[in-house]
Amino acid sequence: MPRPTKPAAAVAAMPDRVFSPLAHRVLGQGGSVFPLHVGDTWLEPFDGGRMQDLDAESHPGIHRYCETRGIPELRDALVEKARERNGLACERDSVLVAAGATGALACAVGAIADPGEEVLILAPFWPLIRGIVQALRAQPVEVPFYDRVASAADAVAAVEERVGSRTVALYVSTPSNPTGRVLPREWLEALAELARRNDLWLLSDEVYEDTVFRGEHVSIGRFAPERSVSVFSFSKAYGMAGNRVGYLVGPPALAAQAEKVGVHTAYHAPTAGQLAAFRALERGGAWVERAREAYRAAGADAARALGLPEPEGSTFLFVDVGARLDERGMDGFLEDCAADGVLVAPGSASGADYASWVRLCFTCLPPDRTAEGVRRLARRIGPDAIP
Repeated sequence: MPRPTKPAAAVAAMPDRVFSPLAHRVLGQGGSVFPLHVGDTWLEPFDGGRMQDLDAESHPGIHRYCETRGIPELRDALVEKARERNGLACERDSVLVAAGATGALACAVGAIADPGEEVLILAPFWPLIRGIVQALRAQPVEVPFYDRVASAADAVAAVEERVGSRTVALYVSTPSNPTGRVLPREWLEALAELARRNDLWLLSDEVYEDTVFRGEHVSIGRFAPERSVSVFSFSKAYGMAGNRVGYLVGPPALAAQAEKVGVHTAYHAPTAGQLAAFRALERGGAWVERAREAYRAAGADAARALGLPEPEGSTFLFVDVGARLDERGMDGFLEDCAADGVLVAPGSASGADYASWVRLCFTCLPPDRTAEGVRRLARRIGPDAIP
């Protein structure tokens, strides 16, 4: 008799329905729904970079496998981009094109962490990174950070407190999903030195590098290139989330190991998506500029409606709603929001210390629809509930 079906312990420990426990129910009920829980854009890609702009006659092999590290011309273009825009030491063998930044981060974690080894994650964090670490049988260690630290010294102290004998890596996100913070250059230099001192890898999530409203985006990899894996995305930069193309830049030896993980999971990023990504690097600059300004305006409007500071970057706001939680807790609050047609992500998906918070994306719907959803959320929270 076969043994009873049960999930692997590491998989069972992974969070379920991280972006919204109610979306599967609410999205199918009809009526006016405002799905602010998932990070995406209402904008279509630039003309010339959409799937209908690509065809087999102009692009022989578009429906076939390609090199598992990525289409050569795309990788060459990414080498130039990483050098010029990010200041990274980069050769073709430093680049791995992957199935989205999600796939790139999974490849990186799989390449550097053995089962039971620890990856420090600055919190609150992008909701999927914790599960990626768990899926690869490593141990996520959360570091309360973005809402707690005010200087480079604070940043180093917060991380060093969590470094242990099993720690192998530190995950850093800037601009931050979900807080919208852009980490200053001196903080990143200090964290890079901490990583060097403790012999840690740096996993640098830079998918919102093109969505900076105040300050500047700096790649931490320029300060510790020998131990940094920088991850980027065409999903966020060019409105191509469905194409599933992201990439990592790191030491060639690390990229070679990460490729093994990619080959044995997704094999490679979609060929057509990579062709669109190559076009984006060639022709998408003006689209990025227009999108940034539209996102800036949407973020400012949403922050104003909620009584929050405007985000420095990314496409999210993170709101403490603890004053509006009753005996039902966060589940009850999410139910009340859903009754208003509004879906937001629970803060616990971004860290255990953030159970009274919610995350919302202000670019997933056209501005007028986003504004209405945010107004409904603001009425539910009430101005006196905003700290």
